[in-house]
Amino acid sequence: MFTLDNIRPAFKAAIPIMLGYVAIGIPCGILSASIGMNALQVFMMCALFYSGAGQFMIPNMWIAGAPIASIILSVSFVNTRQMLYSAAFAPWCENVSKKLAFWFAATVTDESFGVNTQQFEKGGWSVQRATFVNLFSQSSWTVSCVVGVFVGNAIDIPLVIAAFAMTSIFICLLVTQKLTAPNVVAAITAMVGVFVCKLVGLSGPAIFIGALVGVVCAIVFSRIREGGSGWSR
Repeated sequence: MFTLDNIRPAFKAAIPIMLGYVAIGIPCGILSASIGMNALQVFMMCALFYSGAGQFMIPNMWIAGAPIASIILSVSFVNTRQMLYSAAFAPWCENVSKKLAFWFAATVTDESFGVNTQQFEKGGWSVQRATFVNLFSQSSWTVSCVVGVFVGNAIDIPLVIAAFAMTSIFICLLVTQKLTAPNVVAAITAMVGVFVCKLVGLSGPAIFIGALVGVVCAIVFSRIREGGSGWSR
C-alpha cells in the first residue's frame, strides 16, 4: 500500500481538497479556540471526529447555550450522510481487507467522496489510493484547525462573527444537495421547525427538532408521492 505508485496519484488528486481545507480549517480552529479549546483538544477532535460540519456545529451550539444532548443529536443527524458515502463505495471494497475497508470508510468526507468517485469511474483507481486521498485531506484539515487555534488565541475574534460559521456550513450543505422535491420539502420544513422552536422559547433543541421535522416531512412526502404514482398506474 505504501508505495509511490499509490502515494503520488493520491496526493495529486487530493491537492484541491487540501487547499480548500486550509481556507475553512483555520476559521474552524479559531472558532474552537473561542470556546476555550486548546491545540491538543482540537487535534484530537480532528483525528477522532473527522467532520467539518460537525466541528463547526459543536462550538457554535456551545456558544448558543445548547444542551449537550442536543449538540450530540444534531451533529449525529448531520453526519448520517457519511454512512451513505461509505455504503456507496462498497462495490469497490469487496476484494480488500476489512482493516483497509474500515480506514477508507472512516475517513471519507464530502470532498474526498466526490474526488474518489470520479477516479473510480474513470478506472485504474484503487481503494489504497482512495484511502491516501482521504488521509491527505484529513491531515490538511487537522493542521489547518490547529493553526486556527493559535491564530484565535493571538487575535480576538468577535463571537458574533464566529457564530455565523454554523449558518454558513448549513448553507454549504444545502446548496450541495440535489434539487429534488423531497430535499426542498426537508429544507423548508426544517427551517420552519427551527423558527417555530425559537419563537416559543426552545432555542436549545431547535436545530435538532428542526432537522427531525425536516427528515420526517421529506420521508412522508416521498411515501405519499410514490403511493400517488402507484395509483395513477
